[in-house]
Amino acid sequence: MNATYRFLFILLLVFTQNSNAQKRIALFNQKDLKGWYAFGEEKGKQTNAADLFSVENYWIRMYGPKAGYLMSEQSFRNFGLTVEYRWNTDTSFTKKNNSKNSGVMYLVPSETPDVLWPKGIQFQIKEGATGDFVLLQEVTLNINGTKTTPGKSVVAKRFAEAEKTIGEWNTLVVISKNGKITQKLNGKLVNKGNESSVTEGRILLQYEGFPIDFRKVNIKNYK
Repeated sequence: MNATYRFLFILLLVFTQNSNAQKRIALFNQKDLKGWYAFGEEKGKQTNAADLFSVENYWIRMYGPKAGYLMSEQSFRNFGLTVEYRWNTDTSFTKKNNSKNSGVMYLVPSETPDVLWPKGIQFQIKEGATGDFVLLQEVTLNINGTKTTPGKSVVAKRFAEAEKTIGEWNTLVVISKNGKITQKLNGKLVNKGNESSVTEGRILLQYEGFPIDFRKVNIKNYK
């Protein structure tokens, strides 16, 4: 490869890397909860998310006597979402109950009111059920050629078990593009559907009573 071609190759490589970097957004900056607000079962909406949840050791730590969530201020349409989480088994953290249950919601419409389980789709994080779709507040999805029945909370079971041992970090990935949705856990496809009745919305990290940590929350926009 002569000098001219080498220069053009490097230029193309840098351009490609920069383009990818521009499309990828770190929703959690690993320092604070900027870009999020909190909602609690008791206190309602808190614009200062640190009033309910904390950041320690570069992780979001969700725990306490009341259920709640963190909601992204931004909405997204076609995207790839990557989240790393683990169950926090440190007994010094207050918990509401002993049931390991949480979730990552997405496509939560900006106009939907703040309630404990708002409209949208949840990637279920629950011992023995991680990877299930939970379709909330009348959301529907076509799964295996059949449209789900609208309801307050409709569960579509995962295809496979892929969660790691309690206490280890897990990586979940959601790809949502023009109504087609796939959910992956630790590199394995665990659920998929199409013709989603919601195609744009915010990201939500759920706390349902058992302490849980989130380490990375990244999103990549697609055209």
